[in-house]
Amino acid sequence: MLTAIQRDLDLTADQAQSRLLNESRLIPVAVHLRRRLDDRFAGSWLLGSIAQTLVVATTSRADAARISAEGAQPLIVSRSLARLEEVKEKLDDAQPALSKVSSVRYVDVRTNKVVILSSTPRATANSVKTAGVAPAAIQVITSTEQPRLLQANLRPGPPADPQTGLQTRLVGGQAYYVDTATRCSVGFSVTRGDQKGFVSAGHCGRPGNATIGFNRLAQGTVQASTFPGGDHSWIALNDTWTPRPLVGNDSGGTMRVYGSKEAIEGSSVCLSGSSTTGLDWHCGTITQRDTDVTYPEGVVDHLIRTSICGEPGNAGAAVLAIGHAQGIVSGGSGSCTTGGVTYVEPIGKILTAYDLTLMTNEGKAPASTGSCQAYPTVLTGTLGSGQSVYQPNGLYYRTTATRNHYGCMESNAGGDFDLYLQKRIGSTWSTVAASDSPNPFEELAYWGSPGDYRYLVISFKGVGPYTLGYTTP
Repeated sequence: MLTAIQRDLDLTADQAQSRLLNESRLIPVAVHLRRRLDDRFAGSWLLGSIAQTLVVATTSRADAARISAEGAQPLIVSRSLARLEEVKEKLDDAQPALSKVSSVRYVDVRTNKVVILSSTPRATANSVKTAGVAPAAIQVITSTEQPRLLQANLRPGPPADPQTGLQTRLVGGQAYYVDTATRCSVGFSVTRGDQKGFVSAGHCGRPGNATIGFNRLAQGTVQASTFPGGDHSWIALNDTWTPRPLVGNDSGGTMRVYGSKEAIEGSSVCLSGSSTTGLDWHCGTITQRDTDVTYPEGVVDHLIRTSICGEPGNAGAAVLAIGHAQGIVSGGSGSCTTGGVTYVEPIGKILTAYDLTLMTNEGKAPASTGSCQAYPTVLTGTLGSGQSVYQPNGLYYRTTATRNHYGCMESNAGGDFDLYLQKRIGSTWSTVAASDSPNPFEELAYWGSPGDYRYLVISFKGVGPYTLGYTTP
């Protein structure tokens, strides 16, 4: 991933590594601040070639000191993210008319507006007037972008080669074929109950369609698909295929999938998908979230817009950010020769739609019963509202192994205590994993290299005792 980011973002090896370290450190800060700013939050994004600056926007000047104290750059704006989403919803209601004159519409937190890309800006502006939104919240940009779906249409392929029959390990990015007429890409491995399968783009196949794998062996059946509106599907595998929580890269290796934490605008992301020559592995950044795209075949909403280039056959491809699934490829514009834009269906949207579980490399933490008392090391304490403490006992622990770190915290019902894992990088402690749900139970896992680590426990709301359990690799 470092090599691909270095190549595609035009960075040196040191810059690529610094970028990933900055993203690992700053994204949890962005998540933390979003929760604390609540309805005043107006977006967050990373700036700089190595993502060294986190900008957090708010509608209240009173938040500036808190944002700065967390190491981020505050920006005061007039519209909250919730307000921008309301504006876009009104545009969505006017979509039948608007789709005829615009190709792309998205919430742009950097400009604090909803942006519309159109080849006919005057006609688009007239359509916007009928949507009943404030003109100051809209920006129409002249664009010739014409997004297209990224499946590859094929003739029927050759029969299966018996020598490849043993190659039935399924990982993200592999080619698969729908009724031998369409080539798409495997997204991420998933389960639904005892059934194993994978997710991909909805426009690649319809329920009941048979699929065959990259080796031309029978693979599975499309269980459900959505297109247009959304662009996602899930495919159940037959018994000869074994899905893995991995994504392939173009050097013959794989990337582990650790979870599905959302990256923010400005974060680096990489695509793994099939091409005519094998497997594409390209990187870029998230430019916008909450994007609607008008394809010739229909409109798909709430996509992620990225600067990754895409090619035919990439439909359904896995998109990752530092080992976390972000989504699967829907379509795009341009190419990897001229540069382009790729649109990604968010993974959370797919998992929710079909009640699926993402397969990950984290495995099950020791406290599979939901009790932190099952961990090897257990500590207790008490916090008041807004207080925090470092554990173990204000110090840290050291590990010489590259393994998973597991942490678990329980607090009183009705409270909201959050858990962060930090690693010492040079002279600075950086947050590398976080569990900050609004619930009294938090659990995290992090695949870490040797070094010094500590946990930060914060009381966001509530007073009382907590129990912290963790492993020390």
